[in-house]
Amino acid sequence: MVGIIIAIVVGGIIGWLASLVMARDASMGIFWNIVVGIVGSFLGRFIGTLFGVGSTLTEFDPIGLLMSFIGAVVLLAIVNLVQRGRVR
Repeated sequence: MVGIIIAIVVGGIIGWLASLVMARDASMGIFWNIVVGIVGSFLGRFIGTLFGVGSTLTEFDPIGLLMSFIGAVVLLAIVNLVQRGRVR
């Protein structure tokens, strides 16, 4: 149960930081920041494990956080591309 709460909090922070980097913070609420952070975390950590960067999907480490942030930014870039036809 504590792990789920930590995942939501960290996902929200990562999603918020990614939305600031991609200039989407004004259009996203806290719920979507959490969703983007969690989905981006899975995406970034999965890509990281494919390239041998970071560790498994279940470990908590600084490289994993970086890969989660990169995954969230990539996810927002894809959303921007689909919604507006360009990446900001």
